[in-house]
Amino acid sequence: MAKAKPASTQPFLTDIKTLRARARKHIEDGAVTPGYQADRAVVVKLLNEALATELVCILRYKRHYFMASGINADAVAQEFLQHAGEEQMHADQIAARIVQLRGEPNFNPEGLAMRSHAEYVEGGDLVDMIREDLVAERIAIDSYGEMIRYVGDKDPTTRRMLEGILAMEEEHAEDLATLLEDLA
Repeated sequence: MAKAKPASTQPFLTDIKTLRARARKHIEDGAVTPGYQADRAVVVKLLNEALATELVCILRYKRHYFMASGINADAVAQEFLQHAGEEQMHADQIAARIVQLRGEPNFNPEGLAMRSHAEYVEGGDLVDMIREDLVAERIAIDSYGEMIRYVGDKDPTTRRMLEGILAMEEEHAEDLATLLEDLA
């Protein structure tokens, strides 16, 4: 039978007096406390790239919503519209987190496509549109996975936000793959 390890003599949490003193120090930094372990500038840069990706995806989904035509167009167009709304939610979450980290969300349309991981491809018909959206979702899945691994435990708030977005991007990819199967 293994021996139980002795309890650590070091307390789990910093003492209350120290926590209070640290909270008052550099109060203008808002949510970014001395305990923040990530490279804030790198995280803000990554989040601005994710923001650009979401904005490009919104624009592509909205175009596909309006341009969808054909016998199956109504159901597919509604899926495009739903995805556009969810990508807008992601963009808003990302922009809010950038501000919390004392960064500035980059909504400048100049260079938007260059900052985005996904491309803006219009697609010629309904199947092309679905394929292009599926490609973009697969890119988002990979890039969010890499960001999550980079952030790790150094920024749990950003990591949880990215994990939630990743889960929805995976749902989008599954929805689109099913649509593609149904139309093929």
